[in-house]
Amino acid sequence: MGANSNKGWDFSPNVKFSYDFTKKIAGGLEYYGSLGTIGNFDPLAEQEQQFFPAIDLNVSPNWEINFGAGLGVTRSTDRLIVKTIIGYRFQNWPFGKKRESRKPRP
Repeated sequence: MGANSNKGWDFSPNVKFSYDFTKKIAGGLEYYGSLGTIGNFDPLAEQEQQFFPAIDLNVSPNWEINFGAGLGVTRSTDRLIVKTIIGYRFQNWPFGKKRESRKPRP
C-alpha cells in the first residue's frame, strides 16, 4: 500500500477543446487539474491547474503528434511544462470504432 492510499479518490478533471484548421492540423486548449480528494477538495492554492495551448498533427491515418506548452495557474503547479505525445491509432482494435479506408473501392 502506498503512502497516500488511505486518502481516498482524487478528482482530476481534464478537458480539451480543439478546432480542425485542416485535415492534418488542429489547434486547441487543454486543461489538466488535480483538485484533491473527492468530498474534501484541497484549498485553491494547493490545487494543481494547468492550461496548454496545443497543436495536433495528423501525420497519417495511424499516427498523431500532439504538443503544447502548459502554464500553471496556482502556486502548487509547475509554472511551465512542454509536452509531446506521439499517438498510434489501432485500426482493428476490438473495442474501438473501425475507421473506413480512404482508398476508393472498385
